[in-house]
Amino acid sequence: MEPAIHFLTRLFDVSLEPENPINPIRGQSLLEWLRTRVPAQLEMTDADAEDWGWYAHVSWEGRTYMVGAAANESADGKHEWVLSLTKHRSLKERVLGKAKMAADDPCLVFFHGLIAQEPGFEAVSVEGVT
Repeated sequence: MEPAIHFLTRLFDVSLEPENPINPIRGQSLLEWLRTRVPAQLEMTDADAEDWGWYAHVSWEGRTYMVGAAANESADGKHEWVLSLTKHRSLKERVLGKAKMAADDPCLVFFHGLIAQEPGFEAVSVEGVT
């Protein structure tokens, strides 16, 4: 299982997001918020739609990660957000069980830190890593 950072917030107005042409799931707001906070040397791509939400790629210390975002909308505007991280690994790494995502992965630690430090985000938790 890939790690996922969960939190609640009213910070993003999902009604202002472009429509996801594949599936009506919000998530682009979070990725754009992150892009404004990621150092330029990390090279985060523009957000794009997927059937489960939105995603972007980020280069981190010679590796590429897919950063996925989806909002579980709430009628009161305090949506639950999920940010997932998938570390791209070579076929050899996957076969040999090498370079797996771990709780101390620097890219995960960075994104978790950004989210945990935002006062407008509540109930921040990480799932899917050991």
